[in-house]
Amino acid sequence: MLAVVVLFGFLLINVIASPRVRPTPTTIPVVVGGLGLAPTSPARDLCNATQSIPANVLTGVLVPVKTSVRPGGLIINQGAGDFDCVEPFVTAEASPAQLLSFFRGQLTARGWSFFSSGTSSGAPQSLFQKPGNDGFYWIIGVTVTKYGAGSTAWKFRLYQNSETI
Repeated sequence: MLAVVVLFGFLLINVIASPRVRPTPTTIPVVVGGLGLAPTSPARDLCNATQSIPANVLTGVLVPVKTSVRPGGLIINQGAGDFDCVEPFVTAEASPAQLLSFFRGQLTARGWSFFSSGTSSGAPQSLFQKPGNDGFYWIIGVTVTKYGAGSTAWKFRLYQNSETI
């Protein structure tokens, strides 16, 4: 009987002393002087044509304002562990640093881990990773291909890592 009273006492203390945990909503960043987020992403049209991208990964398929599609986008592979979509873009009134900064802020706010920056064949790039709801890691790569006359040409790449979570 004493054990039941003690147990009940601890449960009552726990209920009173432990308030409910309420998750804090994530605020998507707005960088003053930085590039704004386009309301829709043309990359979604190509990369999600087969609808094989998990919903939590699809939130990372975005572009800044004043971005237009260039020819040459394709889905290289579509099999499990092999999904690979590449699409070239050009963003007007943007430097390479502004473009890469845009993706770093927007993707990390959406749960993507920034894991690499550097150059690929002399072109600045950033890589981000996120576990998908499908059990695979997904990678987003943004590579600047050309800069001039106030606009930046770049490639967006989304691929499914063949390693499982």
